[in-house]
Amino acid sequence: MKCRVCGKTARIKLHSHHTAFCREHFLQFFYRRIERTIKKFRMFRRDELVLVAVSGGKDSLALWHALMELGYKVKGFFINLHIKPGSGESEEYVRRFAEKFGADLTVVDVKDYLGFSIPEAVKVVRKPACAVCGMVKRYIMNRHALQIGATAIATGHQLDDAAATLLGNILHWQEGHLGRFYPVLEEEDGFARKVKPLTFTGEYETLAYAHFVGIEYYPKKCRFAHGATSQVYKHILNELEMEMPGTKLWFVEGFFRTAREKFRAEEPAAPREKCVFCGYPTTRREMIDGEEKPVCSFCALKRRLQKHEGE
Repeated sequence: MKCRVCGKTARIKLHSHHTAFCREHFLQFFYRRIERTIKKFRMFRRDELVLVAVSGGKDSLALWHALMELGYKVKGFFINLHIKPGSGESEEYVRRFAEKFGADLTVVDVKDYLGFSIPEAVKVVRKPACAVCGMVKRYIMNRHALQIGATAIATGHQLDDAAATLLGNILHWQEGHLGRFYPVLEEEDGFARKVKPLTFTGEYETLAYAHFVGIEYYPKKCRFAHGATSQVYKHILNELEMEMPGTKLWFVEGFFRTAREKFRAEEPAAPREKCVFCGYPTTRREMIDGEEKPVCSFCALKRRLQKHEGE
């Protein structure tokens, strides 16, 4: 098997692209795909500060490393969620990465913001763990991004994640989610821009990149991910990909090219107010001392946990 570019012995075969590369030309391919995605969707410029949300896994660490190699101004951001096992080990991998590659890293503790760990919060509110965790992480990341003047928050969601999300939204015809399904969520007052530069980069490619450039990463999935419907959708898509290489890429690219505009909401979004506790923009309201006031989901969760603790 020969490299498509130089004819040397290939180190990796990409079935989805019907091609193979040596190490050097795979890295070029990997960087070019991320660069094209950033430019196509106008995610950020080189003079803008980007906060990279890192988990210790291969995808977010690969993104962080690639953006540094491409010359972007990036800072890594890790939240210790106190999920055991996992959070402590993931933090170690993130810190080792920062030390090895000379990367700028900030580590924060979820308890410093919420007062409780994610497992403690999930136990009290009895809601799906991923929903609680996702809301808390988004809140903390956004607050930090605004504090340091970051233009965008980049996450390591890659093609496999995007295809699974899209499949789930289509199967349930969640039109609102389909209208918002996009690699960029533009900034608004009180919200930093959210971007996904790996949207067209497959999980196998991030795994290969991590191997080629020497990234050590936490190999296990979060314990709350077991049984998640997204894993079912990924399994189905992997079966399709085995039979028809390129299916995931065609699926996601095709939606953006031909279908997304049909689902975009035409009615104006609900007006946002500032949370009375933290100032975070929100459409949510609840009764406080006999009066209905704006309270964001994060502060509502925090108040509920504090009330439970005091009972």
